Parts: sequence; C-alpha cells; structure tokens
Amino acid sequence: MFDPNDILDYWFPDDGHWETLEAHLAFWHHRMQGGADHDILSRFGPVTLAAAQCELDHWANEPKGRLALLIALDQFSRSYWRDTPQSYGQDIKACRLAMEALENGHYDALSHPWERQFHIIAITHCEGPDHLARMDLALDLTKKNIASVPAQLAPMIDRAMEQVHRVRENIRVFGRHPHRNNILGRVSSQAEAAYIDKGEFPHQNRIEATTDP
Repeated sequence: MFDPNDILDYWFPDDGHWETLEAHLAFWHHRMQGGADHDILSRFGPVTLAAAQCELDHWANEPKGRLALLIALDQFSRSYWRDTPQSYGQDIKACRLAMEALENGHYDALSHPWERQFHIIAITHCEGPDHLARMDLALDLTKKNIASVPAQLAPMIDRAMEQVHRVRENIRVFGRHPHRNNILGRVSSQAEAAYIDKGEFPHQNRIEATTDP
C-alpha cells in the first residue's frame, strides 16, 4: 500500500530548492516549523501509523527506504501526534535507524547533505543516558556534512551549527529536552522551569542566514 518514494518525493522535492539561499531556507522552515502539518495529516497519516507499528521496517534494507522510514518516524510523528507524548514515541527507533546507517554505509550513500542531516536530527532528538555523546557525534557529523553544501547556501552554515551547539548545551545542562516536560508529564527542576519560562527553544528558532546573500 505504501511506497517510500511517495515520502521522499514530498519531503525532498526536485524543485531546485538548493539553487538559492532563499528557497533553501524556505525548505527548512516548512519542515521544521510546522508548515508541513496539514499535508502530513491529510496525505501521510496512514503511512505514519504503519511506520510506528513496525509494518514498514523492511524499508530499512536500502538507503533511500531507510531515509523514508526515518522521516516517517522522526518527522511525521511530530505532526501526526503533535503536543502529545506519542509525538516522541518513535525517537528510539528513529535514532537506531540513523546510527545503523552510519555503520552499514546507508548514510554515506545518500546524495545530498540535507538528506544526511535528517539522520543527524534523529540522533539529537532521542533522549537517553548516551545523549551527550550522541550530541558530540552529531556536531562532528554536521561539520563534515556542511562541507558538501553548495556554495550559494554557505551563509546559513554558521546558523545551523549554532543550532546544534545550543541543543548540545541543553543536554549537557539538563540531560534531556526540558520543553517536553509538560507534554510527557515530567516534573521540571527549578533550572528547567526557568528555561521553559524563558521560552527560547532551539527547535523553534527559524534557520536563517548569518550574512546578506
């Protein structure tokens, strides 16, 4: 019933978004700031549920299929179950898929840096006792990944790196993502409560260029 190419054609359209800085910033903003919610709910609800129910695990047998499964688990879930605990319920599986891709060559087989970056994002999303070590891995991977970014997109590189550094600092200080506490029914520490009240969460920051293109 489901084809991984349907997910990839939607999430990574062959529309030349990499040709201009403005178009590529719009590419990221649409995916990371909730702009894709309507499409995901209306077009990809069943495939998101199927991925969460382990019905599409065979997609991970090849690089593009693994990428499509990763998008369904790590990205679509956040739209499909937004503001509920289930929105984070697939993070462990998505992280394992991404980590396996680093070992079996699927990550390196991907053609574009923005495809690889969604593996890195999944690695940073998943909470756990090894989270800080994975954040250090994500920083290293991001540094290497941006080396293949087209020259016209260079002005957004520093901003993207800053985003990963900010997430790493949160994990260093809190050991988890405090902005999830209310949704997950977790009790916040005083430091976490102060951070939440401030409301400056890295995942809500729009990725922008650091210089005038």
